[in-house]
Amino acid sequence: MPTDAAPAILEAPLPYVARLQSRPLADVTLVVIHCTELPDLATARDYGERVLYPGSGTGNSGHYYVDRDGTVQRWVPEDRIAHHVRGHNPHSIGIELVNRGRWPRWLDAAHQAMEEPYPAAQVEALVTLLRRLQATLPALRDIAGHEDLDRVAVAATDDPAATVPRKRDPGPLFPWDTVLAAVPLRRIATAGAL
Repeated sequence: MPTDAAPAILEAPLPYVARLQSRPLADVTLVVIHCTELPDLATARDYGERVLYPGSGTGNSGHYYVDRDGTVQRWVPEDRIAHHVRGHNPHSIGIELVNRGRWPRWLDAAHQAMEEPYPAAQVEALVTLLRRLQATLPALRDIAGHEDLDRVAVAATDDPAATVPRKRDPGPLFPWDTVLAAVPLRRIATAGAL
């Protein structure tokens, strides 16, 4: 299992990070695990830098990104609210794991399998990061997958008569048992769409 000394966290703040709303660290109670559903970290960065909310000059991203080799980057500090999950941003930290997911046909009914496994180095880095967050965020007690919190179904892009989950990450290959055995956080899920 990982040691708490590694890996180093590389600071890589998004260009608009100062425009994100600030919050007290005591408000953070939840970590949300995502996968990027993109081919690599560079593509995720390109997406994260896009301004999607002209009023605030901000976009969608997680706080942390964990690459396949275990490299960890922090794009948004914990005391800022990142846009990563509907209805839970003010009290959560978003962690994105680089993984193809359903890329590039996210909403095709015929392409819903998520077949890329999470490498051991990535999972170990995630566990170490979660331990660090628990040590520095006094109210952190819960963890969820994006799929646990956003259960909205949408029309499939290849078959309008079919529906698919809008979000499936981190997906069926994410090693929940390993992570929960290593980090004492409680996995939660909502009863419906947010």
